[in-house]
Amino acid sequence: MESFKSGDMIVEPGTHLFIEGAEAAQLYTVLSGLGIRYKTLENGRRQVVNFVMPGDFLGLQAGVMQKMSHSIEVTTKMRLCVFERSRFYELYKNQPDRGYSLTYLAALEEYFLAEALTTVGQRGALEKVSWGLHRFRIRGEALGLLKNGKVPLPFKQQDLADALGLSLVHTNKTLAKLRSDGIANWQDGELEVKDFQALTKLAMVEDFELPKRPLI
Repeated sequence: MESFKSGDMIVEPGTHLFIEGAEAAQLYTVLSGLGIRYKTLENGRRQVVNFVMPGDFLGLQAGVMQKMSHSIEVTTKMRLCVFERSRFYELYKNQPDRGYSLTYLAALEEYFLAEALTTVGQRGALEKVSWGLHRFRIRGEALGLLKNGKVPLPFKQQDLADALGLSLVHTNKTLAKLRSDGIANWQDGELEVKDFQALTKLAMVEDFELPKRPLI
């Protein structure tokens, strides 16, 4: 992998790693930092697809289809491992185990999008927000980001609202209820889950550990 990658890169908040509809010359593994994947409609409205976290492999879609169908914006300073898209198929040819890991990550993204679509379509507002915070909490802990009972969540309430198909007002009221009920508190860019079992129940998910994700 040392010979396959082309180097490391630091990017600042607000940087767009990929633009929807554009070709991409490079692919990335996120080593640290957070970001947002989103699609934009012709009228300018935005749909957050999901959130970028350490360990994510970015640009797989461009590696296969040349063009990206969504954009990725950096939220916090991000450190990336950089790969050239022109060498993408070498990974499958010369390192089949790594190729399988890429396929696994693609399947994992498909699974997550099915969960997200189910959430947007079938969960109520309290269930939606609980599901979103639950995902951040378990993923943050799996990444070793849990410090003093808190995980970093440096996004805007509007970002969460966009991802869950809620209005900003409804999202704000729901977060306030979770806070007043002593279940979860999101403020100053950090999420503290005070009653994980209650949050899990509200989110209507099983209490399970995330599978170990391969790192490319």
